[in-house]
Amino acid sequence: MWQKSLPLFFFALFGVSASLIAQNNWKLYAEKDGIQVYTQNLDGSRFKAVKTVCTVDAPLSKLAAVLMDVKNTQDWVYATKTCSLLKQVSPEEVIYYSEVSLPWPARNRDFIISIGISQDVQSKAVTILAQNKPTYLPEKKNIVRIQQSSGKWLISPLNNGLTRIEYVLQVDPGGWLPAWLVNLFAARGPYESFKNLREQVKKPIYHSVQLAFIKD
Repeated sequence: MWQKSLPLFFFALFGVSASLIAQNNWKLYAEKDGIQVYTQNLDGSRFKAVKTVCTVDAPLSKLAAVLMDVKNTQDWVYATKTCSLLKQVSPEEVIYYSEVSLPWPARNRDFIISIGISQDVQSKAVTILAQNKPTYLPEKKNIVRIQQSSGKWLISPLNNGLTRIEYVLQVDPGGWLPAWLVNLFAARGPYESFKNLREQVKKPIYHSVQLAFIKD
């Protein structure tokens, strides 16, 4: 059963790399509507890593378009207060700013991320990696800037137009926020966001989308 929680922002953060996270130490934390959320303890960190796995009824190109569509991130990423494009580096890379809402007395968090997308020619699997850029803009008053995060998307085509998504994230939210509380409710953000993502890809703005760098 999914518990109510403060609006966690785990899902909202893309990261740099998930290579330090062991692939065989995941424990199933919660599962609902075909969305599986796993957690893993990490040496040297108070916060658990989180992995979310699910299938989406949409081709690779639509999912890639949604994930790169920064201006509409608030429509589906859980607890996102604001999200704005800072720089379109190339068709495959963007830099954006986002603020995530947390309940009082915790302060909101914000982050600046450069995300890049690539596709394997043979398998057609799409990988999205990112670089955390905490100093790209000055910090704002009364908002805690995220300094450390790591994560990775792997989006793989399946049969019958379905796509498998695996998302791995570990983040230190900084500032005051009890680790036990963050870890306890770590599943809420990923579940809500993936549920919303399934609906987001159905919107008319993505019906005829074509990305030159993504082949279905």
